[in-house]
Amino acid sequence: MSSSGNDELILRSSPPSPFGRKVKLVAAVTGHDAHIQVEEAATADPDDSLREQNPLGKIPTLILADGTALYDSRVICAFLDAHSLTGARVIPDGEDRWHALRLQALGDGIMDAGILQVYEARMRPPERRHAEWTDYQQAKIDRALAVLEADPPALGTPTTIGDIAIACALGYLDLRFDGVWRGAHPKLVDWIARFEAALPAFAKTRITA
Repeated sequence: MSSSGNDELILRSSPPSPFGRKVKLVAAVTGHDAHIQVEEAATADPDDSLREQNPLGKIPTLILADGTALYDSRVICAFLDAHSLTGARVIPDGEDRWHALRLQALGDGIMDAGILQVYEARMRPPERRHAEWTDYQQAKIDRALAVLEADPPALGTPTTIGDIAIACALGYLDLRFDGVWRGAHPKLVDWIARFEAALPAFAKTRITA
């Protein structure tokens, strides 16, 4: 499994993907962004080579120079972190590691719950949608946001994987749910503004449609 800083990597993703955005931000912190070629993937297209690269047919998937495919975002981010080209690490050592990974799990969970709601609306006709299922997913998001509002993450240097995951989750709520979360979470609104100022790649990876 190649890890040389001169190796060109291919990231299969899609611009709206919050998990793909998470990988892009970790790449920016660890210096891999200059060595990654992003190739858009169509997860619903059976002819897309993504399904040959990743049997799950999911994004993000990272293709290494030797052809090895890494997935999912947590594995890809851990790989980029372990082979950091800048010396900066997004996954800390010691006890701080568990705090960062716990935040990552919370952020990933928000993204998962949001994506499931989007799929419910996108894939099912109105008469077949399950409000109970959507409410169940939204309740996960609401509880997670309440926890984060009560105790927003501390932004340190370098940015951790937990910070990145939470930021990508909030960004996805802005994209797909019109930023409704902002009205009841002023501390998180302040936090995401400070995160964006600390990591310019966050603004560069934002999409609006």
